Amino acid sequence: MHLEVKNKLLKKHDIEIGSFYFYDHFMISEIKEGVAVVYENALEMLALAKNYYGNTTPFVYITNRINSYSFNPTSHFKTTAIFPNLRGYAMVTYDAINDEIADMEQAFMNKPSKKFNKLEDAVAWADSLIVKD
Repeated sequence: MHLEVKNKLLKKHDIEIGSFYFYDHFMISEIKEGVAVVYENALEMLALAKNYYGNTTPFVYITNRINSYSFNPTSHFKTTAIFPNLRGYAMVTYDAINDEIADMEQAFMNKPSKKFNKLEDAVAWADSLIVKD
């Protein structure tokens, strides 16, 4: 991932389901090709996010869909309950199929969510959500 933003990368974690980049008020996920993401195999990522943001530091989750993978969108209900400080969910898509998946996924979100075609635009949106706090 190459990202030209004013934000400083705190740390990158490569775990079984993908790579996760942590910044002061947002995180970027890049799930591996073909992974079926369910709540149970996302627990390591959730623990990492909890370590960085706890229950009080506002943050935005950005999924950078550079690979094709499946996701159970009802997992959003569990994860948003764990993170009262989650301010939004951004989906960056690069093809029509993932764009349609993102549309469907948005129906399950109970936080602000938005689709983008450029990672930099998703980061700018994340910045705007945090500034509002």
